[in-house]
Amino acid sequence: MTEHGKLTVQTRTDVDEWQPLRSLTRARIGLGRSGNAQRTTDVLAFQAAHARARDAVHTPLNVPDMLEQLHGAPCLQVQSRATDRATYLRRPDLGRRLSEHSLQELQKEEWDAVFVAADGLSAIATQTNAIPFFEATRALLPGWRIAPLVIATQGRVALGDDIAQAMGAKMVVMMIGERPGLSVADSLGVYLTYAPYVGCPDSLRNCLSNIHAHGMTIPAGASKLAWLMHEAKRLGLTGVGLKDAAPDKVLGKNTPSLHDKDTDA
Repeated sequence: MTEHGKLTVQTRTDVDEWQPLRSLTRARIGLGRSGNAQRTTDVLAFQAAHARARDAVHTPLNVPDMLEQLHGAPCLQVQSRATDRATYLRRPDLGRRLSEHSLQELQKEEWDAVFVAADGLSAIATQTNAIPFFEATRALLPGWRIAPLVIATQGRVALGDDIAQAMGAKMVVMMIGERPGLSVADSLGVYLTYAPYVGCPDSLRNCLSNIHAHGMTIPAGASKLAWLMHEAKRLGLTGVGLKDAAPDKVLGKNTPSLHDKDTDA
């Protein structure tokens, strides 16, 4: 183009206009390209995240490591009716009920609550977050009769109902690895159920989700759960009848930024 006979050149800027949005989400948005293809760095990052998600599903729970984290505190170990990982993935129903051997091992007492740490669909999440979350919450429940922690393998959310019913607990807290995605592979979900029983519907549960380094912090989650447990005890219910009016907790200063994906690529 010319202006008064002089050539004008449009200058290119290197400003990434997507960056402000990336600071608000861990989703992959505004990816660059090389010609008609994605950039190699983005492709490798995607493949690494996919591999991490697959590992989260198939890696077995390291129970000895969790016992070491407890530093000798009492703990029980149980297993669902799913005898192996392949069966667990194909038969969700078997993951909701205790094996006969495990059922016989549990003794009934008067407990206010029992905490269960189950592998779910991400043993990595349970391995990393369950014990610290259990200890942080228990510290906020002085005077409560808390049963020994139960570590469950090949477990689904409803397995906690079977455990609590067998142990005589008034409520159960199921800490379980959530289904991994391509941004987070180590997210812990926590389900609170008052007066649990086998066949209890999900509408009678309260859920805290996305507990991991980039999401809800353990102190914030523990504080919110303790509030819910006190309210459940006061009202005698959980689920749709128990509204979460707990004060919001802000992320800690050391929480990594949202746009740092859950991958080393």
